[in-house]
Order: sequence, then structure tokens, then C-alpha cells
Amino acid sequence: MGREFRTVGVVGLGTMGAGIVEVFARNGLQVIAAETNTDAVERGRAHLDTSTSRAVGRGKLSQEDADALLGRVTTTTSLVDLADADLVIEAVPESLDLKAAVFSELDKVCRPDTILASNTSSLSVTELAVRTGRPGKVIGMHFFNPAPVQKLVELVRTVVTEQDVVDDVKAFAATLDKVPVVIGDRAGFIANALLFGYLNHAARMYEHRYASREDLDASMRYGCGYPMGPLALLDLIGLDTSYEILDTMYAESRNLLHAPAPVLKQMITAGLLGRKSGRGFYTYAKPHSSEVVPDADTPTGAVPEDVTVRDVQRVGVVGTGTMASGIVEVLASAGLDVVVRGRSDSKVDGAITGIRKSLEKSVVRGRMTDDDRDAALARITGTTRLEDFADADLVIEAIAEELGVKRAVFAALDEICKPGAILATTTSSLPVVECAAATSRPSDVIGMHFFNPAPAMKLVEVVSTITTAPDVAATALALCERLGKVPVSCGDRAGFIVNALLFPYLNDAVKMLEAHYATADDIDAAMKTGCALPMGPFELLDVVGLDVSLAIERSLYAEFREAGFSPAPLLEHLVKAGRLGRKTGHGFRDYAAR
Repeated sequence: MGREFRTVGVVGLGTMGAGIVEVFARNGLQVIAAETNTDAVERGRAHLDTSTSRAVGRGKLSQEDADALLGRVTTTTSLVDLADADLVIEAVPESLDLKAAVFSELDKVCRPDTILASNTSSLSVTELAVRTGRPGKVIGMHFFNPAPVQKLVELVRTVVTEQDVVDDVKAFAATLDKVPVVIGDRAGFIANALLFGYLNHAARMYEHRYASREDLDASMRYGCGYPMGPLALLDLIGLDTSYEILDTMYAESRNLLHAPAPVLKQMITAGLLGRKSGRGFYTYAKPHSSEVVPDADTPTGAVPEDVTVRDVQRVGVVGTGTMASGIVEVLASAGLDVVVRGRSDSKVDGAITGIRKSLEKSVVRGRMTDDDRDAALARITGTTRLEDFADADLVIEAIAEELGVKRAVFAALDEICKPGAILATTTSSLPVVECAAATSRPSDVIGMHFFNPAPAMKLVEVVSTITTAPDVAATALALCERLGKVPVSCGDRAGFIVNALLFPYLNDAVKMLEAHYATADDIDAAMKTGCALPMGPFELLDVVGLDVSLAIERSLYAEFREAGFSPAPLLEHLVKAGRLGRKTGHGFRDYAAR
């Protein structure tokens, strides 16, 4: 029989502590909540009242249940009142000395069998455990904010935490309708260790002016389905909190990817802490507001006002694969005449048949009319000859990711296409400038990286090389807006924006698994539940394909030479073994044959 937890203590009634109190009280537990003084107690009570009133207003809690919940909470300014608690969790500010002092005091007043837990998100639980006379009964219990809503709880065991303590607290967390994952004591645990490397990388991209804050955030929202962009998320978390977490992680890992971007320290020093101060990467209506207001850095539109956009009415698409067909469908649906070129008549016919089926689905779903479908199909012409692109205003290359093949296509298009025609590549990982260098018109060459499936995905990365003319970039941006897409501008670097931010994070997850720190299931659960991501890293790797992922990671490492970017050996081994993900039926997980 495991322990029963009937009375629990919470030390600290800030946003996090008050949220944890609410979780416990909602589940019928008696809660003793401690703060340093009566003013702090009142603020904590106000947090609780506001949160429960909001739940009542949304119909998630009856007034009767809310009153009963609040009735189960006793407040105090003395830790002595926690003497009879079965479990006490501290949620005081992230200072090791402050938390250690709380643990030392709790150790004196609580029963010998009471479990002491820390809600720390970044500090060493072991350091706290050894400040007590009961290190075996100390555990990390990291709730996510807001605690009443977020499902994930990271349970952090130290090398001396007793197994029955881990088992009992895990079972207890499950009774709170939470998703508990058990992990070892290392900086950042699962979620923060993976999340903050990615956030830090985004801050560096912004710092180096590689892309605007709006484009960085739009890339991850529309390209990966993330609920928030990285810079908006840093503002929400708080730049000072983020800096402390990164600094703690770097002190332990010595991984340069965790070394806080210098821009974070500069902004903190200037008092730009994010939403809580009213200004961070963005400017807000007032402190603690979520309303973003225009500031000096707010763009007036995707297309610069001082550039004349080239006229685009007729577009050529080279390729008949999934991506090429999707782009043809998007262009024709937006009213453009499209010529699609394949290597054989059968390839071209197959592509147009596929486009017809896709458009038919849109009609069935009520997204377009029969007339719209017929008009779109009438705008598409198939060919096997590049020469039929002679009068195209823009040609988009969407063939295999092989540089030699792409360069040959660009060299041929350069000879065939009229002066002023724009040549674009949809490459996701190769240097666009290599395609430009194969032509006599490098200023007319640009990257237009559509995301798969092109008809559904909103994002297009518009990639300018050092030779791309400003009006060519403006024309690509204007065309994307005409297609109903969200264009983002960036330079010609490996990974552009999305892959450069996404794949180091995926690689970190593989390294975490390789180190036996947590299981693939727990890591996926932590990122989906704790960070609200649409897929966990291993689910996503298996969908993308481990071979494709490895190729992208190798290109990132070759360009940036960051030790942290070097592909995880486990990924290399799985690819060598032919475990490429869902397409082979085996990757990080095994899939049933279809």
C-alpha cells in the first residue's frame, strides 16, 4: 500500500504557488498555504479568487464547488503550521539559498515521513535535498504555468530519492488529473532543456538581424503549428526568468547552445523583461497585458513601399512530385496561368490527375465551387519541354534535393526564359546562391520554400541571396500574399528559419534519449503536454523521415560548425539500420504495416 496524501502544504503563494494550491484543493485535499507575511497571503488569496471566479464564469466550476474549494484552503505566515502535512511543496522564487532555507526549516517542523517537494524549474533538487536530514524523501515536482490548466508534472528524482517516494508521488500526481513523467536531476529537466535551447537560438537569430521578430515568430506558428512564436514566448515567460534558466543550464552542460544570447542580458539591464514590464521583444499596451501595440520596429507590410513589384501572370513549375503539384494547385486556384513540366507525358498526366482529385476534395468540403475548380484546371498546361517557359514571368523549380540536378535546370532556364523573368527554387536545405551562380542573372534568383502540403500550409520562406535584387524579393513576397500565404523573409543560410530552429531541438531530444535520461514516450509527452506542441519530437522525426532529418542536421552542422549541432550518433545508427520512420514502418517507434 502506498502513502495517502490527505493534507498538503504549499510554501509560496505567487502565481505558481496559488495555482498549485488550486489544483490540490480542486481534488478534495486539505491545503495549508504559507507565505512570509499577511500582505503576501492576501495577494495569494486574490490569485485564488480570480482564478476560481474565472472558472465559474466559463462554466468549468459551479459556484458551490468554488466555495468548497476555497474552504479547503488554510493560510498561514508560519511554517510551523505545516507540521501535520503529508507532503509539502515549495514554490518560492528561483533562488537556491532561499529554497534551501525553506527546506531546512521544513525539515525541522515536519514529521519524519513527510515528503518535501520543490517546484523548481531549473535548480538542482539534489542541492536542496542535502540541506535536509531526509534527502531520500525529497523530490522535484515541477508544475507548469498555469498549474490548474497545464497537465504536465515533471517528477525529478535525485540519486538518493527513495523508490517508494517516487512511486507514491507519481501515483498521487495521476490522481490530480496530471501527466507525470519521472526524470533525473539535471538542469532544465525535459521540457526546459529542450525548449530553452530553441528559444535561445531564436533570440540569437533576432540579435544577428537574420530575420525580423515577426517573421521568426510567424515561421514557427505557421510552419510548425506551434501555439506561439519563440520571441513572443520569451516575452510571456519573462526575459529575466529565461536568462536564469539558460545560465543554470549552461553552467551544468557547458553547451554553447545554452549560453544566453547577449541580447537577453542587454534587454534585462534596460528593464525590458517582456509582458510583465510592458516591453520585451514586443511592446505591450501596459505591464502584464497580452495586447501587442505598434512600436518603432513594427513593419508596415511585407512588401517595401519604395520598391516596384514585377508583374507576374504566367508561372512555370518544374517538377511533378507532391510539392510541385501542390504549388501548381495553389497558383492556379489564385488565378494564375501555370505551365507544369515533367520528364514524361505520364508524369505530367499523373500530376494533373492528382491536382484534379485535390481540387475535387475542396469542392466536397465547400471550400470552392464547381466553377472555381473548372477554372483552376483550365489554367494548367502540361509539358515535357523547358522551352515552354520562354514567356513565363516566374519559374519555380520543385525537383529532388540534388544540387547538381538543380544547377543544370537553372542553367537551362537561364538560356530559355525572357529577360526579367524570376527563377525560384523550393529547396529546403541547399544553398540558393548555388542555383543563382549557375545563371547569368543571379539578381533574378530567389528561394521560395513552400511547406508540405502546399495547398494547406500557410508558410512560405522567401530566401534572398547576397545577389538577389530588392524588387525580386518584393515580387516574391507580393505573390505569396496574393496566394493567401504567410511569407517570411530570411537570408540564404542552412535551414533558413524553420529548419534551423526545429532540427537542433529535435537533435537535442535524440541526445536526451541516447543518454537514457528519459524515454521517447516521456519526452514526447513532456513537449506536447508541457509546451502545447502539436507533436512530440520523436513522433515528428518519424513523420519527417530519419534520413531527411539527418541530411538537414548534417547541412546545419557543416555550415555553423556548432558542436551542439552535430547529429546524435543514435540518429546516424538508426538511418544506417534502415529505420527511417513511418515510411519504412520502423523509426524511433514501430508502426503497423498498412
